[in-house]
Amino acid sequence: MSNKIRYISQDHLITRQNRAEQEFLAAFAAGNPTIDQPQVVMNPYLINPLCALVLFRTEKAMAPTLTVHGKRYERENISHTSAATTEHILPVLGLYENFANKVTVSLPDGRTTTLTIQTDKLPTDVCRCLNVQATLDYLGDNIMFLTPAGKNLPTAYDYKGDIRWLLTENTMFDIKRMRNGNIVTGSSRFCHMPYNCTGLIELNLLGKIYKEFRMPGNYHHDHFEMENGNILALTQDFTRETVEDMCVLLDRNTGAILKTWDYRRVLPMDVGGSGSQDAHDWFHNNAVWYDKRTHSLTFSGRHQDAMINLDYETGDLNWIIGDPEGWPQDMVDKYFFKPVGDLSKFDWQYEQHACVVCPDGDVMCFDNGQYRAKVKEKYIDNKDNFSRGVRYRIDTDKMEIEQVWQYGKERGQEFFSAYICNVEYYAEGHYMIHSGGIGREDGYASKSLGAFLDMADPKNELRSITVEEKDGIVLYQLETEGNFYRAEKLPLYHGGDNLALGEGKLVGSLEVTEEFDTVPDADEVFELPPSFHNIFIEEDEDRFVFFGKFEKGTLAMLCLEKEGESHNYFINTAAVVHLAMCSGAFLEKDDRDIKMHISKLGLQGVFKIKLIINDKKYQTGVSICCP
Repeated sequence: MSNKIRYISQDHLITRQNRAEQEFLAAFAAGNPTIDQPQVVMNPYLINPLCALVLFRTEKAMAPTLTVHGKRYERENISHTSAATTEHILPVLGLYENFANKVTVSLPDGRTTTLTIQTDKLPTDVCRCLNVQATLDYLGDNIMFLTPAGKNLPTAYDYKGDIRWLLTENTMFDIKRMRNGNIVTGSSRFCHMPYNCTGLIELNLLGKIYKEFRMPGNYHHDHFEMENGNILALTQDFTRETVEDMCVLLDRNTGAILKTWDYRRVLPMDVGGSGSQDAHDWFHNNAVWYDKRTHSLTFSGRHQDAMINLDYETGDLNWIIGDPEGWPQDMVDKYFFKPVGDLSKFDWQYEQHACVVCPDGDVMCFDNGQYRAKVKEKYIDNKDNFSRGVRYRIDTDKMEIEQVWQYGKERGQEFFSAYICNVEYYAEGHYMIHSGGIGREDGYASKSLGAFLDMADPKNELRSITVEEKDGIVLYQLETEGNFYRAEKLPLYHGGDNLALGEGKLVGSLEVTEEFDTVPDADEVFELPPSFHNIFIEEDEDRFVFFGKFEKGTLAMLCLEKEGESHNYFINTAAVVHLAMCSGAFLEKDDRDIKMHISKLGLQGVFKIKLIINDKKYQTGVSICCP
């Protein structure tokens, strides 16, 4: 390994997309494309290789219909009619990979043109469909979107298991379609281990990002759109010693934080712990749901085996769903439910994900079932365990709970996911159950989370199984390689504007990265760090990320210096045990590999980056510019 610092400085993806859009619009303005000879732009926003744009003009305002032809027969065609105009910029979504796709554009006056759009083969590490049980009559124009739980990519599969949509950016956590037709998901930009990203991004299915909502406490796990468009997002405060225990309301236009809910205000942090709880990640909030009927918020806390409900206005605790063992008796008496009905069919949920409040007030979740007990002596091995979707009926006057539906217990370890996953309520009796965290060792449910499995071992495998059931009958099942965080069924096109042009924006703000007051004595040397440390620095517009390798316990500090000013950041090289890993996108195979994010907020000017390792301060030869 050469003794060299690797350094990359690049514009934010939004900036690069803005530039790409200006380029194809300039070509459109300069040319004279017609329906017979349209302008075609492949992957116009750089991150979706299975899409294109078709651009042309007509003399009169017309509403064109674009059809992506199916591989096999006409019933597979996907068609969309755009609004009437004279300048047409038509999104082409759902192209097959490595295929000469036929795409037809037709006008109301009878003119048509059929184009051939050739796509390339997708990356070799894309997770493939292994088995699908579905019909076109059932799925229609919908495809199943799966969001990654590791270094795999956001991917969507049609009724035959063909990949019809993919992002080459490792965006994180759930995809949710907003009322305007765009989707919102987690940014691919790293901030804090194990899986915190800069914030949320709003984009269309072409991959065009309209906004990145940066958050001082970063984003993790889940979000929810309110009726007025503002967004609930899960976060934390990195200035304190706990994580994943806060929710904020983001202004949809500015990204400003309008309201905050802090669960430490209403819950004790050292009771009712699941088998994965520690003092740092005591609650592990992985889902949020707003219920208009009760004007309340429901949160899922994996590390307390609990779903809690808070008053939206006051943040006060209303109730808790979960096994009450280990909780203070006064809280059990006031906030917990008593099971009723057929108790032989009742099970509490453990280390659950994805709480959903149904229209009638019932509460659903994916019951992962990890450990399936509150005390170590009663823990159940994964190979003997089960995961399931479950629906509970609650009576908040009598504080009674009844299990009214479940799917998955009957499948045992085959369907077991120790982490991630979700459920969806479509209508009464019609549900989706996504078991996306299946890990197997030599054919049995793995002892560790899928994110920690050694996939170089051929006896190990990761799987994701997504099921849809209606009135007790399974109508859909998709099994893929890899682990996927959540599943969402969506059509590619929606009834609104599938492409709104204009510059994307960065809104909100990152945190001011915490500095270290005490700088160790170190002799400054005018040489690069030893090659073992494999230093890599990646800079973009609002922050930079430092990568390096350090033996455990090494004294290390990152120093930003300019004349008369310095900023120093402690690099934690201690061993870290992650008891949860809902996305392994940022996880490195070698636990000596360190990555550290530094926000440019609060910094101004050009700084040289230096690195203290034990008793020496090394040069890196890299300077960063802070606006």
